[in-house]
Amino acid sequence: MEQATGMLSCWGVALGAAVSVPVLLLVAAPYIRRYVAGGECKSPARLEGKVAIVTGANTGIGKETARDLARRGARVIVACRDIAKAEAAASEIRADTGNQQVIVKKLDLADTKSIREFAEKFLAEEKELHILINNAGVMLCPYSKTADGFEMHLGVNHLGTKVTANALHPGSVRSELVRHSFVMSWLWKIFSFFLKTPWEGAQTSVYCAVAEELDSVTGQYFSDCQPAYVSPRGRDDETAKKLWSVSCELLSIQWD
Repeated sequence: MEQATGMLSCWGVALGAAVSVPVLLLVAAPYIRRYVAGGECKSPARLEGKVAIVTGANTGIGKETARDLARRGARVIVACRDIAKAEAAASEIRADTGNQQVIVKKLDLADTKSIREFAEKFLAEEKELHILINNAGVMLCPYSKTADGFEMHLGVNHLGTKVTANALHPGSVRSELVRHSFVMSWLWKIFSFFLKTPWEGAQTSVYCAVAEELDSVTGQYFSDCQPAYVSPRGRDDETAKKLWSVSCELLSIQWD
């Protein structure tokens, strides 16, 4: 009898735990989502008369960043490799924001010839550039090389966007960046609740582009719309100078 009572007591505890855990998760869900979402750009800044370039703006974080800048009145240049996808994204942004100054230009960051052609056309057509969002990038793609013979990740993520600017981490975002990995794509779907949406992921990019308090700030690192920690190695000026020098050498750039 005592043994049966003990077993029933154990089952009761297990049943109680089985019920309470989902309830706790349900109650905690809004707080978890709020934490995962991270910071939000609160700046009401308007951008009429400003010109912005957003690379990789045909999807994900780049698309939401371009949409926000267009909504603020900027002339937004959607710089992408796939013109068809870029045109579809630009058309959607124009319809959504009412801003007809959302322009598509071809830019393949895996080809320095394409980068130079894009830059030359921009200088010929535009008077100024006020905002540059280097959003495009690759991750976990199969081993391949750029048109210039550089390993794809190095060529696109670093050499293709080598400029002096503020850097940022958007967080873990439900985007197409993991499309080259079946495992990561699978995990992204399973744990999507714990990932930022593209809109949430774009908030720090928008913040760095429009916040008035950052007008004179450069070379800093941000996350969730605020300055973030940088490791001592990342703050080493000598290492940075060596990386800059090697990068210029690889690209045959003379920089005074």
